[in-house]
Amino acid sequence: MTSSTGTALDADRALKARHRAMWASGDYPRLAADLLPELGEVLVQACGVSPGDRVLDVAAGSGNVAVTAARTGATVVASDLTPELFEAGRARAAAEGVDLEWREADAEALPFADGEFDVVLSAIGVMFAPHHQAAADELVRVCRPGGRIGIISWTPEGFIGQLFATMKPYAPPPPPGASPPPMWGSEEHVRGLLGDRVTDVSTERRMLTVDRFDRPEAFRDYFKDVYGPTIAVYRSLADQPERAAALDAELAELARRMDRGQGTTVVDWEYLLLTATKKREQVPGPR
Repeated sequence: MTSSTGTALDADRALKARHRAMWASGDYPRLAADLLPELGEVLVQACGVSPGDRVLDVAAGSGNVAVTAARTGATVVASDLTPELFEAGRARAAAEGVDLEWREADAEALPFADGEFDVVLSAIGVMFAPHHQAAADELVRVCRPGGRIGIISWTPEGFIGQLFATMKPYAPPPPPGASPPPMWGSEEHVRGLLGDRVTDVSTERRMLTVDRFDRPEAFRDYFKDVYGPTIAVYRSLADQPERAAALDAELAELARRMDRGQGTTVVDWEYLLLTATKKREQVPGPR
């Protein structure tokens, strides 16, 4: 007889295997280079990464944050569940003349010691771990007392949050216990995840302006080609052409509705920037 613990572990392995396959599909490194390069600089500056810091980039993808942090002279580890993304990151690091370590790792069970890093970062990464509390616990655990934690996440109300809301009715139901990624873009939610283990919490909603696409349909087709979550939804509709066509129309309409361009499609993607300090260990006073 299979124990309930064994069944749960098997289910979690299967879930993580699906996540890895989803992010390995398409071409996420291309999307990160085309649309997100400035986010690495934003997060590294916000957390004051400097030479000598030990830095962990969680759910690093192709290393937007990690390579930027390495340029400061910090000692950097880029970790991700999907090592297929590392090749592009290694190429970028080599081109920029920086060295860093690349480690396959589950954000919900990081293979690092307690308090191993001075700075723990994640930009548009840890938010996609299905079990939010487990991932937040790991961010805090591997950060040293007095160290810094920095997270960038898409907000539920912003463009990418609305992209996920648009795709949700067409997607297979999420596994039990999984939470929607854009919840990490809610200040209340992420503060609750980190709890009283951190102090000096600062949050700010910012905009990333994306003006790459000449029309809404070009945005839709780009995401269908390169973005793993969108690819996964369309694959689930492979034998439902009418529903796939309806999703085509809804994604183009989303870009059209949020477009502020004149002649080209210009959309502001809202994200939450959060920085915090892990509380120092309390030294008991004299009795």
